[in-house]
Amino acid sequence: MPAKPRAARSAQSRSAKSHAGTSRAASRLGALPEWNLSDLYAGIDDPRIKRDLDRADADSVAFEEAFKGKLAALADRPDAGSALVQAVKRYEALDDLLGRLMSFAGLVHAGNTVDPARAKFYADVQERITAASTHLLFFVLELNRIDDGTLDRAMQDPGLGHYRPWLEDIRKEKPHQLEDRIEQLFHEKSVTAYSGWNRLFDETIAGLRFKVGTKSLAIEPTLSLMQDSDAAARKAASNALAKTFKENLRVFSLITNILAKDKEISDRWRGFADVADARHLSNRVEPEVVAALVEAVRAAYPRLSHRYYALKAKWFGKKRLPHWDRNAPLPKVPARTIGWTEARSTVLTAYGAFSPEMADIAERFFENNWIDAPVRPGKSPGAFAHPTVPSAHPYVLLNYQGKPRDVMTLAHELGHGVHQVLAAPNGALMAPTPLTLAETASVFGEMLTFRKLLANADDKQRKAMLAAKVEDMINTVVRQIAFYTFERKVHTERRQGELTADRLNALWLEVQHESLGPAIELKPGYETFWAYIPHFVHSPFYVYAYAFGDCLVNSLYAVYERAADGFAERYLQMLASGGTKHHSELLAPFGLDARDPAFWQGGLGVIERMITELEGLK
Repeated sequence: MPAKPRAARSAQSRSAKSHAGTSRAASRLGALPEWNLSDLYAGIDDPRIKRDLDRADADSVAFEEAFKGKLAALADRPDAGSALVQAVKRYEALDDLLGRLMSFAGLVHAGNTVDPARAKFYADVQERITAASTHLLFFVLELNRIDDGTLDRAMQDPGLGHYRPWLEDIRKEKPHQLEDRIEQLFHEKSVTAYSGWNRLFDETIAGLRFKVGTKSLAIEPTLSLMQDSDAAARKAASNALAKTFKENLRVFSLITNILAKDKEISDRWRGFADVADARHLSNRVEPEVVAALVEAVRAAYPRLSHRYYALKAKWFGKKRLPHWDRNAPLPKVPARTIGWTEARSTVLTAYGAFSPEMADIAERFFENNWIDAPVRPGKSPGAFAHPTVPSAHPYVLLNYQGKPRDVMTLAHELGHGVHQVLAAPNGALMAPTPLTLAETASVFGEMLTFRKLLANADDKQRKAMLAAKVEDMINTVVRQIAFYTFERKVHTERRQGELTADRLNALWLEVQHESLGPAIELKPGYETFWAYIPHFVHSPFYVYAYAFGDCLVNSLYAVYERAADGFAERYLQMLASGGTKHHSELLAPFGLDARDPAFWQGGLGVIERMITELEGLK
């Protein structure tokens, strides 16, 4: 499909690792930061928003009038490179302007998705941006109609040659682009098509309440109880989730069916054969590389998740664990609440031991209020890092409650943030990184923090930390490949007709049984737990990027442990490349190749060795 102005920057996030808190818990954590969005706009009533929206409209129309139907002639001029680069620079400036507006609206909405004023603001800005960017659709379409040889000659000009990575990327979309009027229709209808259903999902999830004992909780505090040290609380939370999901299953089933059909229509028109081909193309990763990853992980289920959960059941004195105990803290290990100051120090110290530059960048997020940490009613669940635009800076959203996993989430999202800051100088067109590589910095940041904590742990703490890390890695690798398998089944079957809620439940249980293994007992109610996973709705087939990133980082970290001086510099250079290089180019300096099946086995072997160590601990 043609590359469009990236008005709405995607935020890297963790769908399967939700964290939450309450106001009472927050008081134990110290002062939690809330982000200051004024580097974008002062508020939803800021007059600069209207000014910039009007400017976006006018500049987009002016751009269309200046260049539509004229790119082929510009490419034939003797000074084609200098002529075309002026158009690309204007396009890039518009992309940054539109992205700033849409990023602000999205972040404001994420802060409270059930506030009608914010919801209206978000929708209104989205409609204005969609309308303005309609005038820009022609640009990529016409660029892709220029003959390869003609464009190659034009790129000999250093100015246009600077944009070669972007131009080569958009030409990969050429086989899937449609006639201009159809592209315009797809673009304008997106507001009432998938974007509208995305918004319905977000607002529905944020508005749900779950009855746990005498309390009526939002989804984040309820999910958090699934990691509580009290078995009764875990069970009660699971049952509350199941009850409310079941009551709302008709809506979630409808959203899933509509979005899968919407994607099928788009894929069919664009000529994508496989349900995940569009995602592979946008990730700039070959389908056979993803297939090798999926095959390696599924083959490793017995050596990873099945083996670990059998060990965990033994620790609990059982043969099988109910699903609500899957992420339970280890028995006889006291629960610890980690205050915000300690969490900040932990992550920055770990980052600084690897690279002072990395720590300095991460510290900006704390010093400048680029982080929103507390739980609030209506706030988006989970966590994400939003790059916004190169002319500004990223923002991080958390739901921090002081659990050890929350510290890992902070390290994860700051990894994204550091990556986004380093990539920003590439500009609006080349800073964005494919999802598979976007998860590298986040998972590496987690690993640095984990290793730092582990080095100072006693035997009892070491066991608890290793177990928590193995569980995180299983959630990142095994669970996400299971999610990908579920999505493949849903989208493939949807091509033959709608799926009932019962069928969706059955597919979910099928992949969960396969991935979790016999030591986890899936109790009644768990069949509905597919309903709340946001990536199924917002970013179909995104999830394998987590497994890609985790295995990549395991292999990368092994290189780091053996490396001589200079690894940190090479690593930061890799992050600074943004979207300008293919994964094979980025990994080559480290002697790694994702196309080699041994690459995936090496990453999975790290998890196996941790499980082996746990089996040897008392």
